[in-house]
Amino acid sequence: MSFKFLKKMPTPAEIKEEFPLPETLVKLKAERDDMIKKVFTGESDKFLLVIGPCSADNEDAVTDYVTRLAKVQEKVEDKVLIIPRIYTNKPRTTGMGYKGMLHQPDPEKKPDLAAGLTAIRKMHIRVLNETGLTAADEMLYPENYQYFSDILSYVAIGARSVEDQQHRLTVSGMDIPAGMKNPTSGDFSVMLNSVVAAQAKHTFIYRGYEVKTTGNELTHTILRGAVNKHGQCIPNYHYEDLIRLYNMYSELDLKNPAVIVDCNHSNSAKQYIEQIRISKEVLHSKRHSSDINQFIKGLMIESYIESGSQKVGEHVYGKSITDSCLGWAESERLILDIAELL
Repeated sequence: MSFKFLKKMPTPAEIKEEFPLPETLVKLKAERDDMIKKVFTGESDKFLLVIGPCSADNEDAVTDYVTRLAKVQEKVEDKVLIIPRIYTNKPRTTGMGYKGMLHQPDPEKKPDLAAGLTAIRKMHIRVLNETGLTAADEMLYPENYQYFSDILSYVAIGARSVEDQQHRLTVSGMDIPAGMKNPTSGDFSVMLNSVVAAQAKHTFIYRGYEVKTTGNELTHTILRGAVNKHGQCIPNYHYEDLIRLYNMYSELDLKNPAVIVDCNHSNSAKQYIEQIRISKEVLHSKRHSSDINQFIKGLMIESYIESGSQKVGEHVYGKSITDSCLGWAESERLILDIAELL
């Protein structure tokens, strides 16, 4: 048999019972969820900024980073709503390399998934308690969502997962915004089909149960660029791309039409410094058209304390061990600039 069963994992209920979200933070999260929801329903004209490390690999550095974000949030709170990017699942194109805190709470030690679940909950609870900000994560493994359903305020579905049935159906049972990225091919119709599926009701098998969902009307699109057959990056953040997506949305019976632009990945060809220019071009497109102004709900930025990236084991505090990120100085300036340009 090719599977070797190592140990039985704790259930989501067991993990939540062992590391519960304090009642004061439950209330704070509900308030944050409501603020974010109103951006997508159009009740709020605030602009979302999902910003943070490519992967959250160190609790102290992540908490330090989000503490800095919280201070800037106070300066821009009338225009910008910051959602810290605390990504604990790292998709790997080849399946090799560091897969995130879920797999390795210590990037230099062997995988320990049970310890990873514990480390993630402890980090999220600490961040929320110390900063007042609830976070976003990528849902790489649909069955793991229930471990963190009470602490996340936003979920992204990646380019390699967006066509998967189980991801789409799981999103249909969420009560927080979920962004569906365009696939690596760049096909908008695939992304929109994913939104259609996630906004609908479904019955399916989930974590050993037959479950029924009500549909998630806060599901929306994320443009992250594409890769052609020659392996070249093709950006899709330009005005023409936004108009095309807006027109395709108009042909569908979808709730809360919305797009968030991911300024890194294939949109920047992973040139992290380009996120500054791309952000400002998207904001220009937003000002240029009243339709696009309402349609674009926010940006995604990869940012950490130190610029660039490092290899596992180099131990530079607050520097990404996966994709390169903007450093704090550039990030703070960019957030302030975004607020001024809105």
